[in-house]
Amino acid sequence: MVSEVSGASDRQSAVRLLACIDAAGATADADQWGEDVVATLHAQSRLQALDFWMRNPDYLANELLTVFEETGDASLIHLAERIFDDREPDLRRLPMIRYHFGAFEPLDNALSILVAAGLLKIRRQGSPGQVREHIYLLTIKGREAMASLAEAAPELAWYRDRAAIVTRVAGDKGGKALKDRQYLQAEYAGTELNHIIAPITERVRKRLDAILERAGR
Repeated sequence: MVSEVSGASDRQSAVRLLACIDAAGATADADQWGEDVVATLHAQSRLQALDFWMRNPDYLANELLTVFEETGDASLIHLAERIFDDREPDLRRLPMIRYHFGAFEPLDNALSILVAAGLLKIRRQGSPGQVREHIYLLTIKGREAMASLAEAAPELAWYRDRAAIVTRVAGDKGGKALKDRQYLQAEYAGTELNHIIAPITERVRKRLDAILERAGR
């Protein structure tokens, strides 16, 4: 898969972001935004953090192993193992640039596709030039579109399924908390500003192997 840093399609990004918002969006306050809104996701920083794990399977696998060690949930080991068995760190990695507040990718083009199609609405809190928060509103049409896309092809279903795993790792934590968690990885934190965030594939592979060895596999 071509790195988005080198120009993968906005439509591809749109599907990935739609999957993230569909999976991680909260339903509690959705009705206050309109009858056609079924879920909301607050803050661009949270969306960027979710997107980072979608685009960097090795970092996601590392988080799955961390949560396994905290909870003992063996299903998380299987998910991490599958990421490596499917060679996702090589085939599905879409690098991101590190800016002052962590991994960042301009989202406007991809999001505009979703908005133009009526799949998403965006509200901004604050004043022009001083936006405090972006709120992403998933519409009924957007949820139906994600379901239809997932049914259309296995490759598109991957986005839905992966977003569910990313959401499981992220929980209900806000963008800053998720970014802080990503900064715990030395390679991420040590990447120079305006450079591509370094992968951690080999280190995570060794960590997974050690866990599997302890489990007698």
